[in-house]
Amino acid sequence: MSATTFQAFDEQAEAKRLLEAALAEGPAHAYLFHGPQGVGKRDVARAFALELLGTTRQVHPDLYELAALGEMIRIDAIRELRRDLHMRPFEADRRVYVIHDAHLMNEDAADALLKDLEEPPAYAVMVLVADDLGPIPETIRSRCQLVPFRRLSERAVRAVVDARAPELDEERRTALARVAAGRLDRLERLLDPNEASRRDVLIAEARATYLDDAFDPAAAAAALVQNARARGDEAREKEEVKLSGLDLPARESEQRLRRAQRGAEREELLAQLEELASWYRDLVAVEVGADRAAMHVDRLDELRSDATRERLLGAERAVEAVRETWRRLEEFNLAPQLALEALFIRLTQEMRGIG
Repeated sequence: MSATTFQAFDEQAEAKRLLEAALAEGPAHAYLFHGPQGVGKRDVARAFALELLGTTRQVHPDLYELAALGEMIRIDAIRELRRDLHMRPFEADRRVYVIHDAHLMNEDAADALLKDLEEPPAYAVMVLVADDLGPIPETIRSRCQLVPFRRLSERAVRAVVDARAPELDEERRTALARVAAGRLDRLERLLDPNEASRRDVLIAEARATYLDDAFDPAAAAAALVQNARARGDEAREKEEVKLSGLDLPARESEQRLRRAQRGAEREELLAQLEELASWYRDLVAVEVGADRAAMHVDRLDELRSDATRERLLGAERAVEAVRETWRRLEEFNLAPQLALEALFIRLTQEMRGIG
């Protein structure tokens, strides 16, 4: 193995150890990379595949990549992969199949893939990449070597911030590195100029729950939903640019656009909830004198003004309320407006000691 193959992925120590061993000793027939978005799984999967093929070419006839089209990976896509799977290698000693978004396989697709995971051709290596192990059937998990990925350290994210946005002041760069919460996709979102105004809206609503006597939970929920929709529209526009040079059927193009839009909306909602929880957590940290632990170090003046002994217990309960809503939105198909409105009603009660 090249000494620098995984140098860029030093943060993922366990994944690096497992994959270096595979390259040195020979690969297993299937791997399942799992962990949060934005931590390097896709890049590592491609680097691993190219190393297995002994090439630096980004396009290789013995590398087959599959990703979700629309909202899921359907059985037709797996059937097409299976037909390719039984073709002998063209140039290399093996063929490598990388299935991105493996957590989006529907039941039929997963069942179809299982047949080849049970008895794969000797020359084939499959690499499944999933953001969540939960949707992956145990029958598939048990036939793959699990390769875990973790959120990146603040130090690693801060290095990216420093390289990407050196013009920002120290406090702002530190805040971005912390709010990104170990995910480079979140950092990309935060570095977007449009995101600064959305973040201002979010923090204003977080503060209004305890500062504004005329606070309207429905309006606050609508503001966060609008943030998510704006992010979704931007993602759709970017995807349209990517697809403009491709000769794709109209139905496939629309599926890709819709998936990009909905995925960005969902990610924005969940990211906003994580930052909302961190705001109330920061109120607790500042009140007990742990200012240096705050995530919003660029907003310390506001936090110091808002953090009072009377709000301490309410802020602790507010953190849990936001996390509970995050879990429910992440796990269930809830209407965002209604879920967020209910959350803001509860936040107002907790932060004002009502009930």
